[in-house]
Amino acid sequence: MDKDNLYKIETLLSHNTRDDENDRALTPPIAQTSTFYFNNVDQVKKAFNFETDDYVYTRGNNPTIRLFEEKMAVIEKGNASVAFASGMAAISSTLLSLLEPNDKVVFHRTLYGSTHTFAKTVLKKYGIESIFINLTDSDELKKNITKDVKVIYFETPANPNLELIDIQKVKELIGEKNIKIVVDNTFLSPYFQNPLELGADIVLHSATKYISGHGDVVAGVVVSKDVDYIHGLKFSYMTELGGVLSPFNAWLLLRGLKTLHVRMKAHESNARQIAEFLSKHKKVKNVVYPGLENFPYNDIVEKQMKGTGAIITLEIDGTKQDAIRFIESLKLFKIAVSLGDIESLVEIPSEMTHLGYDKNELEDFGLSEKMIRLSIGIENAKDLIDDINDALDKI
Repeated sequence: MDKDNLYKIETLLSHNTRDDENDRALTPPIAQTSTFYFNNVDQVKKAFNFETDDYVYTRGNNPTIRLFEEKMAVIEKGNASVAFASGMAAISSTLLSLLEPNDKVVFHRTLYGSTHTFAKTVLKKYGIESIFINLTDSDELKKNITKDVKVIYFETPANPNLELIDIQKVKELIGEKNIKIVVDNTFLSPYFQNPLELGADIVLHSATKYISGHGDVVAGVVVSKDVDYIHGLKFSYMTELGGVLSPFNAWLLLRGLKTLHVRMKAHESNARQIAEFLSKHKKVKNVVYPGLENFPYNDIVEKQMKGTGAIITLEIDGTKQDAIRFIESLKLFKIAVSLGDIESLVEIPSEMTHLGYDKNELEDFGLSEKMIRLSIGIENAKDLIDDINDALDKI
């Protein structure tokens, strides 16, 4: 049944993407096995030649993992996907699958810290040049589209400063050139943004975040409309590099997806209220959130986003020590590097997730050593605001 053409995303998230008349479990079981057996050698040959969908070994395929991959492909408006053991496994495998020595890849200047480190150090070892530019500037992108560029990679919103990249504009500027657009959609999830419908070739997630939502899984996933590309990514990179997701974690992700739409609405509602509160507080110098009227990319919000997410960045009107005192005074917000959990989290990126950036170059990458990132959970909004207000009073 082609459910993606029949149902809205809320229904797709709540139900299985595949009905099995032989196994009518409402919650799909976990295929917690490493190996699958065959009845004869002919079955083995057909499976190894991809003539059948038979399972061989969980590093290559597994019923529970396949269910998760099928569901992600549907809700991200793609045709196929491949799951990984972490977001970084997904990111690194994707980039290695698209690039060869002497190729160039253009990155937005602001990236998750580990992505930046991989681009700056690991790719360099393989003769691949990483170029960091401001992709919000169309002229800068035009200047850097050369014959050696094979990939343009960015997050939108960017982590952590929430800069937005116009996906359709990037696609337009590339024109007919054979350059792949890779978009990290972790911050918004498939519920609030679908990059493949906007011109991206590949979309990926740290599924650890909103896809899971409960802080109990480390995982990644890559989705594309190109089935052949996904097949190659799975069997030439994921299986050979070994970044395989466990069946149990795939099952936890399937569980998390069932409530993604409910959680994202609650995250966003809380974030809007907190951003409004912070924007009016005398001890807060700057607040960045896509739902605020003064957000500099509101035209892109209207154009490509179905929601504004749950990440807020701010700067205290004071020193870096004031920022540290603020986050250490919070009670409900836990100091942690992740995001997307049902619990609210807080961090100083320059000291945590983006520690790998040169402190002298932070401003060149759109960052600040005093910047605070809030990941808004689904607790009571007033409780969170009271917690923030109490912490600001201690500065």
